[in-house]
Amino acid sequence: MRILNLYFSSTGNTSKVAERIDKTLKAAGHELDSVKITENTEVNPLEYDFVFAGSGVYAWLPGKPLQNLFEKLRGKYVREGHIKPSSPRLPDKKAVIYCTYGGVHTGINEAIPAVKYMGQLFDHLGIEVLDEWYFVGEYKPVKLEKMSINGRLGNIQGRPDEHDLKEVEEKVRGIIVRHRDQVYV
Repeated sequence: MRILNLYFSSTGNTSKVAERIDKTLKAAGHELDSVKITENTEVNPLEYDFVFAGSGVYAWLPGKPLQNLFEKLRGKYVREGHIKPSSPRLPDKKAVIYCTYGGVHTGINEAIPAVKYMGQLFDHLGIEVLDEWYFVGEYKPVKLEKMSINGRLGNIQGRPDEHDLKEVEEKVRGIIVRHRDQVYV
């Protein structure tokens, strides 16, 4: 099984989650390609059987480099005929979408549009999105520090913390075991 962990992180919060996904998969004996998105990232998710895709949440959406990559991929896949009416399922292809978010104003509701946005590329390709994961992450810039203390989620300084990263491990192990037959583990 070919696995891709594709993510964008500007503050390090999503990198922590991505690194724990990588570590958990490797500990379970899986090989994977882990790609942190930059402005010049070249990747083809259709080459993989299982894709983890994640980003921090910035004004309700994933980071601009991820948006730009997904827009470029969507155009490429439309031109190549991979995006078809009714998005027929590709039975051996699965994805999990994840994010880190601060939710200072409305909590998890601020993160849902970003995850839905990311999932649309895979859904349009016929890749089943098995799950959507949301992990709390602190605001890193010093000028936003008060948002990590005074927001709707309470004090989120230091998150994602070890407790959150243990949850990442559990989710990764669970999704792989639950879908063993479908993903040829």
